[in-house]
Amino acid sequence: MRKQVEIFTDGACSGNPGAGGWGAVLRFGRHEKELSGGEMQTTNNRMELTAVIMALSALKEPCTVTITTDSKYVADAVSKGWVYGWQKKNWMRAPGEPVKNPDLWKRLLALLAEHDVTFRWVRGHNGHPENERCDALAVAAIEKVRENP
Repeated sequence: MRKQVEIFTDGACSGNPGAGGWGAVLRFGRHEKELSGGEMQTTNNRMELTAVIMALSALKEPCTVTITTDSKYVADAVSKGWVYGWQKKNWMRAPGEPVKNPDLWKRLLALLAEHDVTFRWVRGHNGHPENERCDALAVAAIEKVRENP
């Protein structure tokens, strides 16, 4: 039986594009792990995707995962199957309209193939404790990347 893991993620950007950060909280039973990172020149959507990718990458074995995010971009693309359609169309949304961030979507799809993942969307900046913590981690990562580019 696979381990049941909860993951909470958020991405942030100061300017879009601009300096960005991401944060994640992983929870297995009573154990929690926080992850974060940032980039000097990025977008909010790239940070949202990176948070999910880095959190799933931290898992040491295939798990059953619930990912809670305030990113409709990420949650809907997977839950509504859009990303699988983009993949079939060679990363095109419509003729002549390429999908943004295909490098990250490809990494995410590889991780989704390893784990049984369900996405849960929550409204951001609405008092959800773990979402607020992930936002704080992402904002702190922006400051850190600005101090040490």
